[in-house]
Amino acid sequence: MTSALWPVQEAVYAKVVADGPFMALVTGLFDEVPEPVAHPYVSFGTTTEVVDDAHNQRGLAVNLVLHIWSRYRGFREAAEILAALDLVLDRQPLAVAGYRDVSIAHQQHQQLRDPDPDIRHINVAYRVWLTKE
Repeated sequence: MTSALWPVQEAVYAKVVADGPFMALVTGLFDEVPEPVAHPYVSFGTTTEVVDDAHNQRGLAVNLVLHIWSRYRGFREAAEILAALDLVLDRQPLAVAGYRDVSIAHQQHQQLRDPDPDIRHINVAYRVWLTKE
């Protein structure tokens, strides 16, 4: 079976950057973060994929992690960005090339303090279920 990792990332990127209200909160969504970059921003993290077949249908489940980075003192800004990201992605339609029956849901998130005391970080995991066309 062909991997859905890159098609899912492309679909998420296209959906997120097309959302004006979300993009007004961040400097960008990055696969490879440019240096230097202004905060706040979101970056792609670890993505995993498992086979999730059903009877005679080829399926996949993709676990996608996005990282929210902020220099705001405290977690308020990062939490607001997370809420806005959920409005774009959580349980919303997602068109993934080569797949049908696509659904995406927020699975969990975690607030983290970076070794740099000025940086706040939230990682958020989404699960994407897909059926190969």
